[in-house]
Amino acid sequence: MSDKHEIARSAGTIGFLTLLSRITGYIRDMVMAYFFGATAFTDAFWIAFRIPNLLRRLFAEGSLTISFIPIFTEMLERKDRMEAKKVSDIVFSLLFAITIIVSVLGVIFSPYIVKLFAYGFDRETFELSVALNRIMFPYIFFISLTALSMGVLNSLRHFFAPAFSPVLLNLSMIIAIFALFNQFGLPIYSAAAGVILGGMLQLLIQIPFLRASGFLFSFTTNLRNPAVKRIGLLLVPQLFGLAVYNLNLIVSSQYASFMPEGTISYLYFAERLTEFPLGIIAVSIATVLLPNLSSYISRGDYAKFHETYSFTLRLLLFILIPALAGLIALRIPICNILYQRGEFTYEATLATAQTLAGYCLGLWAVGGLRVTAPAFYAMQDTKTPVVVAFFAFLLNAALGFVLGFTLRLEHTGLALANSASSVFNFLALVYLLERRTGDLKERTILLFCFKIIVISAVMAGAAWWVSTYADWTGSGFSVKKIAVLALSIGASGIIFITLTKILKIEEAGFLLNLIRRKLPGE
Repeated sequence: MSDKHEIARSAGTIGFLTLLSRITGYIRDMVMAYFFGATAFTDAFWIAFRIPNLLRRLFAEGSLTISFIPIFTEMLERKDRMEAKKVSDIVFSLLFAITIIVSVLGVIFSPYIVKLFAYGFDRETFELSVALNRIMFPYIFFISLTALSMGVLNSLRHFFAPAFSPVLLNLSMIIAIFALFNQFGLPIYSAAAGVILGGMLQLLIQIPFLRASGFLFSFTTNLRNPAVKRIGLLLVPQLFGLAVYNLNLIVSSQYASFMPEGTISYLYFAERLTEFPLGIIAVSIATVLLPNLSSYISRGDYAKFHETYSFTLRLLLFILIPALAGLIALRIPICNILYQRGEFTYEATLATAQTLAGYCLGLWAVGGLRVTAPAFYAMQDTKTPVVVAFFAFLLNAALGFVLGFTLRLEHTGLALANSASSVFNFLALVYLLERRTGDLKERTILLFCFKIIVISAVMAGAAWWVSTYADWTGSGFSVKKIAVLALSIGASGIIFITLTKILKIEEAGFLLNLIRRKLPGE
């Protein structure tokens, strides 16, 4: 099987499980919107939940894993599984100790941490956010160890448990809200309890697969190993990069905390919708891509490295550009169907839809970053993405203030600033990657993008026109609304597929052939 088909097949497996995760995630968000709306309660919750999620990127998912996987993969390529196991045990032991300490400190200093993210909260919202943060802060311990386990299993080309585990978090929160809603003076605490339960389950599901692969973690006190030193050298600039990323989110959260009640929730619910195509496509491809690119670099096969990166970037844009066009065209119907019921009003739907449009303008660049940054990580260069991310942060902070406050675009302005920052970040990294690895054939990629943009615009126009046959101001489900939205999506999909065939887009044929290979009898 070719590397292209192996990447696409593995990404397809992850994509299916990620789709399941996204579906349960949207059910979770629907439950949250129904019971709590877009109010001070949800603003407090999302800030409290965001803090341990950001820190998990610092301790595992974003920095440690990215620095660890290329070294770990290199050992596997050399067939040195015993040494790879020793290194993974050292990293586990360090991560275990660090996250325990951080969890305790986070609970103690929670008031100061919440102020760092949302200084503009009124007293009641602030105190609620602090209380929720203290309940959920230990989530960082469970999710950090889970992320390390996922990195090991992905490097071993096992993708099921890592991709399935987020489903457990979503189900835990849903069940906890229904089961514990009336057990607390403030029902929002039920969602926080679900977060902790979900974190435990996410870690537990990795254990049988780690044991089966021979890489179940063990504690060790012998922390001296040359490979660990190399991981540390890669880790330092990556920590700075994540500090920049966190600064981006801190600035956006601070800006939003000074805006009207519900702003943080609008940003959260809109961002969740953009994560649907990103999670299924960009994250799935990037998860498979990093070990492959690392393998090519360890073998010195730069031609294969370049070919694989270019292919995955085109495949990514082929799917994300029409996805963002469709989300913009159907932003109000989608927000209405998913969120508008119970405590979530039509005004909240409009505000979330406006924010969604702002985020979507940069969706293609965010996806591009997910496969471009790993290209640098595979070369064990974590410095370049950091420097570029810092300048992107400055741009986001400046535009966020101008658009959000000066021009009074509020939540929409913050989303637009985020998109502009992502576009700058992506284009700068592509330029620097080309200077290092050779010609990326920009003219071919630009012509490809132009075709996809034209096709997507036609598709989105058709989707919007069909959607006007329903009234999207009312709350809840109706047969007509479901039918019209389904018809909008179906018609736009047929138009997109037809036009890609007419224009002979290579990626369309590749995906269709891949689907046929999975069908019975093929």
